[in-house]
Amino acid sequence: MTVIDSRPVASHSTDRWVPAARLDFLVPGRGAAVLLPNGRQVAVFRLSDDSVYAVDNIDPFGCAAVMSRGLVGDRAGEPTVASPLLKQVFSLVDGRCLDEPTVILDTYEVRVRDGLIAVADRPRTSGTEYSTP
Repeated sequence: MTVIDSRPVASHSTDRWVPAARLDFLVPGRGAAVLLPNGRQVAVFRLSDDSVYAVDNIDPFGCAAVMSRGLVGDRAGEPTVASPLLKQVFSLVDGRCLDEPTVILDTYEVRVRDGLIAVADRPRTSGTEYSTP
């Protein structure tokens, strides 16, 4: 597993983007874990069309930081990731579990500029609550 420790380059109160990695660092169809400054882990995925998605790295079923190791695929054209633990499938677009509709992963905004991926420091959706050790 690749874990990227993302420490902000500059600290501005209005800056909510955290540098994650270079786009060419990520292998299409694979994920990488990114550690945000607030201690949350985000799984960042680059797809074969160079689109990039970010979801919470904690599997809400197994409570382990493994989503970045998940299998990337799609259901009816919607990009997905399957948990490597119990194989539940989640939408990379909105984080909902396609196998258990009451469970949702947090999703994060992602931007790519000049070949660099940045992730928002807060989730755009609020998924399943979990506690970290």
